[in-house]
Amino acid sequence: MISVENLKVEFGVKPLFANVSFVVNDRDRIALVGKNGAGKSTMLKILCGMQQPTDGIVAVPGETTIGYLPQVMRLADETTVREETRKAFAGTTKLQERLAKMEQELGERTDYESASYMALVEQFTQEHERYLMMGGENYQAEMERTLMGLGFTRGDLDRPTSEFSGGWRMRIELAKILLQQPDVLLLDEPTNHLDIESIQWLEQFLAQRAKAVVLVSHDRAFINHVTNRTLEISCGQVVDYKVKYDEYVKLRAERREQQIRAYENQQKEIADMREFINRFRYQATKAVQVQQKIKQLERIVPIEIDEVDHSAMHLKFPPCLRSGDYPVICEGVGKSYGDHRVFSGVDLIIRRGEKVAFVGKNGEGKSTLVKCIMDEISHDGMLKVGHNVQIGYFAQNQAQLLDESLTVFQTIDLVAKGDIRLRINDILGAFMFGGEASEKKVKVLSGGERSRLAMIKLLLQPVNFLILDEPTNHLDMASKDVLKEAIRAFDGTAVIVSHDREFLDGLVSKVYEFGGGKVREHLGGIYEWIEGKDRETPQEVHSQPAPQPHREETGESHYAARKEQQKKIRKAEKAVKECEAKIAQLEQRIKEMDDLLCQPDHAADMELITEYTSTRKVLDEENDRWMVLSERLEELQG
Repeated sequence: MISVENLKVEFGVKPLFANVSFVVNDRDRIALVGKNGAGKSTMLKILCGMQQPTDGIVAVPGETTIGYLPQVMRLADETTVREETRKAFAGTTKLQERLAKMEQELGERTDYESASYMALVEQFTQEHERYLMMGGENYQAEMERTLMGLGFTRGDLDRPTSEFSGGWRMRIELAKILLQQPDVLLLDEPTNHLDIESIQWLEQFLAQRAKAVVLVSHDRAFINHVTNRTLEISCGQVVDYKVKYDEYVKLRAERREQQIRAYENQQKEIADMREFINRFRYQATKAVQVQQKIKQLERIVPIEIDEVDHSAMHLKFPPCLRSGDYPVICEGVGKSYGDHRVFSGVDLIIRRGEKVAFVGKNGEGKSTLVKCIMDEISHDGMLKVGHNVQIGYFAQNQAQLLDESLTVFQTIDLVAKGDIRLRINDILGAFMFGGEASEKKVKVLSGGERSRLAMIKLLLQPVNFLILDEPTNHLDMASKDVLKEAIRAFDGTAVIVSHDREFLDGLVSKVYEFGGGKVREHLGGIYEWIEGKDRETPQEVHSQPAPQPHREETGESHYAARKEQQKKIRKAEKAVKECEAKIAQLEQRIKEMDDLLCQPDHAADMELITEYTSTRKVLDEENDRWMVLSERLEELQG
């Protein structure tokens, strides 16, 4: 679908990459990996035609469509969510308007026997068939399914996009790209603004319905679930591994060992040649051999080794005072903004030494409760921070508090104490500030770089209670491993707000789920919570408040009614899931028939055309049924 041949990109003296060749095939699921600055985002821009290479060919067949989601983009603010998303179907809606005009003309004309009337009937028939093949009858349902899969509710669809944060508007752009069903999807960090449930939905979508995918992501679980091939940009080259990410990591380790051995052998060979040249340079009897060695030395192509992997580096928080047994106690805590109730009746106790995760959809109150704990905003109920608790807080605005007049190295040098000062350069390297980057002034750093610097600064301060709000957003996998190990070895208490499942796995022993205005406690790790979510329904999760010992027990009749309601909800959810599974099967069959009908041998296959038409009809009916079932489920949950 996309063929890259002898690609070369230069920004300075040394090429970013050179002599790069590979092919993106249909159904490929490619993870594009490499250290920060290797050129991953540049490669995506070249593949979609937004940037031209210095040399080489990127061949894209004329009929191939490409959808590209960058990390940062300009977003529209003058429409509703529904109207903005509908732009993905611009071609379909124009065709719909054209069909409506032709239908009106056919109804008004009476010259049924004329050649122009028959030509209009023929044109209408052909255009209507094309409209059906484009999914014109069911695009509204498809649009709603995609937006709801990415976390929007039905009530959000008619709200102005200006009411949503940048992260939510990026979800709209992602929905538009997915709905266009391009032949190749190019996604640059698509999970940055998604919660765990939306990430899982996107994984399923890409696995079942996308054609070809090339993605850049630092979410290890996401790329393991989605990809089946890994392209690594390393030392200015692209190495193609026909395996998913976890297998690539093992193969890469083996390749790096081979590189090191080859490099050492080459260095020994070079040293031997130089020794021979220096030893016999002035002996006439050895003149021929000396000239041969000099030519051999000039022909040697130096072997490059990947930059040293810092992920094995150990980093420990400095010692701190021991806190009380219960760093945080909440009883009946609530928070409202005007008429909007974020959460209420929150009862939780975080014990000393616990590592807990705050999870849930964006906007459900995770960061709000963190701000309540930090005493940055007021709240209802009782919230007590324990004795001797010294909080280390990481949030996105922490990056704005850095001294812009200092360099990266000076910023860390000011907070580092004791022996750790001897390892500042290693620490900076582990968080992607190696070499000359450590001498950059803070004022020239990007937002992501400032966030990483603020994280390093926090790691070197003596605290006994960590609160980390989305700490992994701007970290690569090696940096995340360093941070994870440091938190795991931390003998204090930690609250981590994150959607990164791999980062939370093996790190937290308790999960607090935010949703529906409530906070529910789950004992166990992140994957145990996810497995529990798969068994339970969202309504069950949100309808069961945390234990409240002073609240009066409900009556038997109320319990029976609630149990019956939950039974109806489970039945409705099952019907929606079965409907979605059937729609996915029908769409897959239609895609297969589309491919067959494009082949000359099957173009006039009436049996196939009949099946195609009937399958389209069934798909439209199933989409209508899905809308009815979804509305019924929402009524029950409401």
